[in-house]
Amino acid sequence: MRWRLLDTGARDGAWNMAVDVALMARARRTDESVFRVYAWDRPTLSFGRHEAACAHYDVAAIREAGVATVRRPTGGRALLHHREVTYSITAPMDAGVPLGASVRRFNQMLLRALRQLGVPAVEASETHEMRPEGAACFALPSAGELSLAGRKLVGSAQVRQDGALLQHGSILLDDDQGRIAGFTIGAYVSAAPAASLRTELGAAASYETVRDALFAVIGAEAGALSPEALVIPPESALSDADALDDALAQFRDPAWTWRR
Repeated sequence: MRWRLLDTGARDGAWNMAVDVALMARARRTDESVFRVYAWDRPTLSFGRHEAACAHYDVAAIREAGVATVRRPTGGRALLHHREVTYSITAPMDAGVPLGASVRRFNQMLLRALRQLGVPAVEASETHEMRPEGAACFALPSAGELSLAGRKLVGSAQVRQDGALLQHGSILLDDDQGRIAGFTIGAYVSAAPAASLRTELGAAASYETVRDALFAVIGAEAGALSPEALVIPPESALSDADALDDALAQFRDPAWTWRR
């Protein structure tokens, strides 16, 4: 893969999701892969693409807590984005490579970065059956997901469309996922707290340290002598204004966020 690196910092949920979709369009056009890191400018509850949110989440309680909402272009269950490092990989799709193999390849890259930081994360081996009603993304790790001491540390999902792929996910600096229970209607799947980098690394866990470790791993993957040589400015990466504007209109539309 021809890799580029991008850090877009903290923005709102709709913009973050729209950029991921726009970068997937860029991958189709340029045949380049982009590894992006980003954050969220306020706590944001995101729903999976096909998740039934209307019947399970209390809009008034979410708003009263000052939490924003967005629906992701990828599948999975709800998670609260706040104190985390979010990553996305957009790339041209390798013909004949199944989704599972692609996810595992990218997971191995994430694991190398985490171990470089001194975090002994592993791929979970046990599959847990999760009920759809109120089960949050970080409730339990499923087979292949990255965990620490049996608790989920990284939540990821991948979608493929028209010859390109998007995989994005959350690497928790601190565990805020327990707050989701206060936004649910009816039953909620309780579980052990999620893992976090803060419990493992203390004050050394920061957006910048995680970003630098991730960029170093991708730089090595690309064979670059310096990862900085692969970094592209946001205005260059997002030069396709039409793709970004179309995606922004979708992700800012409450009819999309609360469509189910």
